[in-house]
Amino acid sequence: MTELYSEHPVMFKNNPLGFILCLILIPAGGLGLLILLTWHLKNKASKLSVNGNEILFEKGLLSKERSEVNLSSVRTTKVKQSFFNRIFGVGTIEIYTAGDSPEIIASGMPDPNKIRELIKANQNAE
Repeated sequence: MTELYSEHPVMFKNNPLGFILCLILIPAGGLGLLILLTWHLKNKASKLSVNGNEILFEKGLLSKERSEVNLSSVRTTKVKQSFFNRIFGVGTIEIYTAGDSPEIIASGMPDPNKIRELIKANQNAE
């Protein structure tokens, strides 16, 4: 099965002020470097993938949490973007199947509207 979308959350575009602050803190005892390293590992530990049949969201480095949702069971896809998120093209995507709470919440994802469109297009294809 081919992957239509496969991305990790982004750092700079998701929080540019925090990123710049970390860069400023690097000469001040290396605290900024430690924060950037932790932030980078956290982002690389999360991944959202969409293929023709399902959505897969993985979190964790040493212990893994994996959520799989079949595209046919998706009822609602919600994209949340602040003003700065819209400028930088990132956002939070929430995927709902049944009930009031989302099955998948992926924050800081690049081009979240592309994910929503892929889900909608593959649902209509079925």
